[in-house]
Amino acid sequence: MLDETVLEQRLANLEQIVADLQLKVSSQPATENWLDKFIGSISDEATFLQALQYGRELRAIDRPADEANNLA
Repeated sequence: MLDETVLEQRLANLEQIVADLQLKVSSQPATENWLDKFIGSISDEATFLQALQYGRELRAIDRPADEANNLA
């Protein structure tokens, strides 16, 4: 069993680490919304629709067989 002094030291270390992390997070500038980077990035509607179709096909492949039969 750990003695009280060791536990207190470990707790103090953890408190310091948490304080350092909080300082690091608070000092960073707010990041822009990731979605804003992508809005308007697909200017070709046909390409966008094709990408949607690829996504549907990939999800259908991953769907369990009994679930896929219920959707047909």
